[in-house]
Amino acid sequence: MVTDAEWTRIRRGLRFGQVFEGTVVKVPRPGAIGIFVDIGLSVGGFVDVLLLPEQSDDWPTEGTVADFEIWWADSRRQIRLKPSDIRYLRNDFTEFVRRFRPNWSSQVGRPVS
Repeated sequence: MVTDAEWTRIRRGLRFGQVFEGTVVKVPRPGAIGIFVDIGLSVGGFVDVLLLPEQSDDWPTEGTVADFEIWWADSRRQIRLKPSDIRYLRNDFTEFVRRFRPNWSSQVGRPVS
C-alpha cells in the first residue's frame, strides 16, 4: 500500500501525456471495466474500458508490453492511462476526446497535480 506522502511525491513527477512502457498484468472482466498495467511505479496503472476498443478481443492481453500515456490521476492511488498504440485504443478516440475532454491537447505536458 502506498502512503499519502509517497502518492503525493509520485504525483508531483507525473505529467499528462507522459509515456511509460507497461505490462498488462490483469484483465479482470474483458469488455466490462478495463485493464491493469504495471508501469514500474509503486502505484498501479489502469486503462478504463471507455478508452479501449469496443470488442474486448481487440484489447491487449495479460503479459502484453506496450506504451501507455498518463490520461488522469486523482485522489485514488492509481494512475489512469490511455494506450499509445492505436490498436488498443477505441476506434473513435478523436471524437471521444472532442466530446468528453476537449482540452486534452492543452493539458499534455502539464503536471498532474
